[in-house]
Amino acid sequence: MTNDGELRCLAAEFVGTFGLVFAGTGAVIVNEVTGGGVTHVGIGLTFGLIVMVMIYAFGHISGAHLNPAVTLAFAAGRHFPWPLVPRYWAAQLAGGVTASLVHRALFGDVANLGATLPRGSAGQSFGLEIVLTLLLMTVITAVATDTRAVGQAAAIAIGGTIGLEALFAGPISGASMNPARSLAPAIVSWTWQDQWLYVAGPAIGAVIGVFVYNGIRDGEKPAARVESP
Repeated sequence: MTNDGELRCLAAEFVGTFGLVFAGTGAVIVNEVTGGGVTHVGIGLTFGLIVMVMIYAFGHISGAHLNPAVTLAFAAGRHFPWPLVPRYWAAQLAGGVTASLVHRALFGDVANLGATLPRGSAGQSFGLEIVLTLLLMTVITAVATDTRAVGQAAAIAIGGTIGLEALFAGPISGASMNPARSLAPAIVSWTWQDQWLYVAGPAIGAVIGVFVYNGIRDGEKPAARVESP
């Protein structure tokens, strides 16, 4: 990949993850400020819709990973070059932290800036994050790497999966499925309670998920997620 092409990809990951964290955790913050004006359903739909929109906006540039666990899993499944992994991680985390800094400037440290915290036990949330991200990554691998899948519907399928999982699992684990989404508000609000599970859980689940789909597919050659421009 050329330097110019790499910079475009990193810029897309930065802006895309900024949008995800700004809208998603913003819904959590506004819900707190307004005393429930957004509602749990609204928060879940916001996360699903912003991911869908960002994939449509940047999928053709960077692949729109927007998630360090997705980048790791794509590399583990040979859909993405390993040398780009730490650079994507840096861009994603920087985008998320920037969004949380904007939230802090606008609202103060409300609701820990939307940081993810378990409602049940840490073990329960850890297990949920693994399974939720496994299912999400299975869907992502299918629509993003298998030429037989309907490519134009990828954003809808991925955003729909995130919204669905947030709706039913959000009240327990927060349904993060994304280390950048959790670490960004945690860093800015300095909220570190059980944050390890929102890094380890999605990472484990995503890697398992990419291999689950690769094992199910029947010989169709995987497509590269990001190609040299």
